[in-house]
Amino acid sequence: GLLEPTAGRVLFDGDDLTALSPRALREVRSRRISMVFQHFALFPHRTVLENAGYGLEVQGVPRAEREKRAAEALELCGLAGWEKSWPDELSGGMQQRVGLARALATDADLLLMDESFSALDPLIRRDMQDQLLVLQKKLKKTIVFITHDLNEAMRIGDRVAVMRGGRIVQLGSAEDILVRPADDYVASFIQDVDRSRVLTASAVMTASDGPADPDAPVAGPDTLLADLCALAAAGPHPVTVRDAGGSTLGVVQKERLLAVMGGLSAEEVTAHA
Repeated sequence: GLLEPTAGRVLFDGDDLTALSPRALREVRSRRISMVFQHFALFPHRTVLENAGYGLEVQGVPRAEREKRAAEALELCGLAGWEKSWPDELSGGMQQRVGLARALATDADLLLMDESFSALDPLIRRDMQDQLLVLQKKLKKTIVFITHDLNEAMRIGDRVAVMRGGRIVQLGSAEDILVRPADDYVASFIQDVDRSRVLTASAVMTASDGPADPDAPVAGPDTLLADLCALAAAGPHPVTVRDAGGSTLGVVQKERLLAVMGGLSAEEVTAHA
């Protein structure tokens, strides 16, 4: 609701945000939706703690409670001990952590992240992705993350929507999009994605046609292709995929693994099973 849509509706938990009064929309934004911006948007005249608690201040939360909740959010984001610092004393990555803590402090239902890591250098960006994945496991928030970096989308997204001209052209898991691109646009879009860091054993395994060789390397269904390649290179046997209970789920043949790493589609990969 920061910008008026040119068409369509925005439904949030059954409510049409485009039909709300300005007052009602402000209430939704202050209590139920939090935002993390690309360029940090911190107040230079407020301390780290005051910045983290700003959303709670807007809500009218008493000072003692908002400072407590802001400090907890900062600790979640790895900034314990920096509460009294000023934004210009922090690195870019740390400033973005303050922005993330500010969004988390309000305990909103939905977190909107608009190109939140794109202004950071590659190493700090990866650290922030790691931080977000850890926080998501702990807090289980609904997060809508906008990015132009497909590797980033594939790494952190449970569901990935590829858009073109304002329309969604494919929606699915990272594995769906990489192995089954919906059209030529998506296929060209994913061409440079590092598949070894996205796809897992469950995406490339085939049914086992007999008992596994006792000397075969073993992997879990969530093992990344990068690690599968190392296992496959260690010996002549296909990699056996087993669940946590030790049951065999399938095998990964070297030929199929190489085909997927080479960028073949699901149909083309089948020929290498």
